[in-house]
Amino acid sequence: MANNTKTELEKYHNSWYKPGKGKITQLLWYYTNLLFFKSAWFPFIAPKRTLLKWFGAKVGIGVVIKPAVNIKYPWKLQIDDHAWIGEGVWIDNLDEVTIGENACLSQGVMLLCGNHDYTKSTFDLRTEPITLAGGVWIGAQSVVIPGTVCESHAVLAVNSVSAKHMEAYTIYRGNPAVAVKKREIRE
Repeated sequence: MANNTKTELEKYHNSWYKPGKGKITQLLWYYTNLLFFKSAWFPFIAPKRTLLKWFGAKVGIGVVIKPAVNIKYPWKLQIDDHAWIGEGVWIDNLDEVTIGENACLSQGVMLLCGNHDYTKSTFDLRTEPITLAGGVWIGAQSVVIPGTVCESHAVLAVNSVSAKHMEAYTIYRGNPAVAVKKREIRE
């Protein structure tokens, strides 16, 4: 059966979406993000943690944030103790993102809280939170999709796209990611 309905992007609007802070705060964050986070020329970690806290992020102790990291809205971000954020990570947190203690996001990881409803002609925006529990490892160049929950010590292998739910101590790989084996951690 043919469907003659078409996408009409001219009717798209996301006026319902509220980032959670005013325009001035958003503008200040835009330039702070550009100068101190997205820049590969600013490698200093401690000031980044402080700046995130100033903008409302919850940041634990010992958090490592490498250069060239892009964070959409720090006030929708929680990073627990000793988590690592690698070079070139993009946290597109249109919704809440929680990164647990000792979690690791390797180089080029994308956390995407937003998507579009391709079933609607207006291509409406949809958002869902992302939760990465303690000890989770997201491999380089992987994508975590909206609504994903990674339980304790789950692993998403290099260049994979997350499943919506990743079980504890399980390694996932592929697009879409599927469980391939259990994660065993030795002393």
